[in-house]
Amino acid sequence: MSSPEIRWAGPRALLLELDSLDAVLSLHSRLRDNPAAGQVDVLAAARTVLVVFDSRASARAARGPLARLGSMPAGAAAVQDTPVRIEVVYDGEDLAEVGELTGMGPEGVVAAHTGQLWTAAFGGFAPGFAYLVGETDALNVPRRGTPRTAVPAGSVALAGNFSAVYPRRSPGGWQLIGHTATRMWDLQREQPALVRPGTTVQYVAVRELIQLSRTETDQADGTQADAAAAQTPAAGPALEVFSPGPQALIQDLGRPGLGDLGVSPAGAADTASARQANRLVGNLPTDAVIENVMGGLSVQARGELTVALSGAGTAADIRSEGGDSEGGDSEGGIIRQAPMYAPFPLHDGESLHLGVPEAGLRTYLAVRGGIDVPPVLGSRSTDLMSGIGPAPLAAGTVLPVGAVDSARAVGHAEPPALPADLSPGAGGSPVVLRITTGPRHDWFTPRSHEALTGQAWTVTAESNRIGVRLGTGPSTPGADAGTPLERAREGELPSEGVVAGSLQVPPSGLPVLFLADHPVTGGYPVIGAVIPEDLPAAAQLPPGATVRFVEVDPETLQPPAPLPSTRKKQ
Repeated sequence: MSSPEIRWAGPRALLLELDSLDAVLSLHSRLRDNPAAGQVDVLAAARTVLVVFDSRASARAARGPLARLGSMPAGAAAVQDTPVRIEVVYDGEDLAEVGELTGMGPEGVVAAHTGQLWTAAFGGFAPGFAYLVGETDALNVPRRGTPRTAVPAGSVALAGNFSAVYPRRSPGGWQLIGHTATRMWDLQREQPALVRPGTTVQYVAVRELIQLSRTETDQADGTQADAAAAQTPAAGPALEVFSPGPQALIQDLGRPGLGDLGVSPAGAADTASARQANRLVGNLPTDAVIENVMGGLSVQARGELTVALSGAGTAADIRSEGGDSEGGDSEGGIIRQAPMYAPFPLHDGESLHLGVPEAGLRTYLAVRGGIDVPPVLGSRSTDLMSGIGPAPLAAGTVLPVGAVDSARAVGHAEPPALPADLSPGAGGSPVVLRITTGPRHDWFTPRSHEALTGQAWTVTAESNRIGVRLGTGPSTPGADAGTPLERAREGELPSEGVVAGSLQVPPSGLPVLFLADHPVTGGYPVIGAVIPEDLPAAAQLPPGATVRFVEVDPETLQPPAPLPSTRKKQ
């Protein structure tokens, strides 16, 4: 068996490209059962295995062992002995078209779909979504030419040589052949994903299904709707939300290591500032904080609290009980200004009000003891991509505060976590972000490589926690527009694992810089990746800010060495 091609996917992840799906499943199984030193996550895809590490040093040290491991003969991947039974009503909108594409007709498609066992090869773009491989190629059909904007939960579908069940309503381009009431993802189960890599599935045709009501479905699958109800605290110190502003979320350092289940790491978008806020009040780095976008957050203390603000700098004031909770018509209730980047008391009944940031996008509020909502899959973070974790904060939400560890001292005032040259400001110079090339840089023309680092990019208003969307339009009147990126090769890239910081390029040629809530797999080529050290700055980019990328070597984080000169000596 030939050695896998190993590509850098940022400085802390390696993408291994293998010869076959069997080789992928074999390597994935080995790494899942016997992780490499420093391995944080491993994610299988159609032809690749993405291995994510805790540091650049661990990734660099793993290249040799992974090359040897990937060149070993593929062994049989572990599979579940008893198949999972999924009852299906075969009434999909695309069933007749699939019958024509395969030449089987609708009845033949149903017979082929139910007449073989399917094995989960790898996880997909959403929690509970699994790519299932059949025993034959009889149902190999292309994706739809135009994806649907919304595929109903429970839809049974085909694409390529795979079958899958959509666990929740989401966009999708697969061919729909039926629907099922089987719950693919349920946080009330010990193992939320019904189908994991290695699970075998038997589809069974039925005439009708027992349907659950919408309320029953929401409660069973553990979406943010029921997580919000869990935020009502018992007696004790707490924060009551008067106003969340444009957006306020509970975040910690996320839930890494669940890529196989389709669960993104999530967590604070600007981890440097979230860590700083926790450090200032004497919390652990993993304690939950509030992440507020564009200010407007107002909260009131229930009990004596110690809090701190970090991230995007903003004017903040503290008001006495009964002060204007909406931040409106008078300053009569204001009793003092709240500092940034320093701990301060928030007495019982006092309220804290944040203004719009002077620079940057996200401000973090930490309270000594941490926000003590129930964890979901080991984390209290809100994941907007998959709908896991606490619901976005709303007026009236009461957040319990955890017990204080008196052995941990409150910190002293600090400078901002982000250096001044990485703090985006309106109308200022472009923020410079370091990137490593690849893993799919060979999909783009030399001109595109020059454009990626040779021009400024503008942050668009469509950006969010999933990704920073970049445009080529000038940020100032009269400036020249930039150049979208062009591919050097055509065709469809099979979905493969991606990491935070990835610069994925859709057909428009305008990159999307993935942030904390990014999907675990992507089907567009990734031309480069912002290094983890610069992601906090990327998370603070407001709409209209400009960015320039500078290439660095993934092993050293230094500019790549120049190529040897080909000029002949005179």
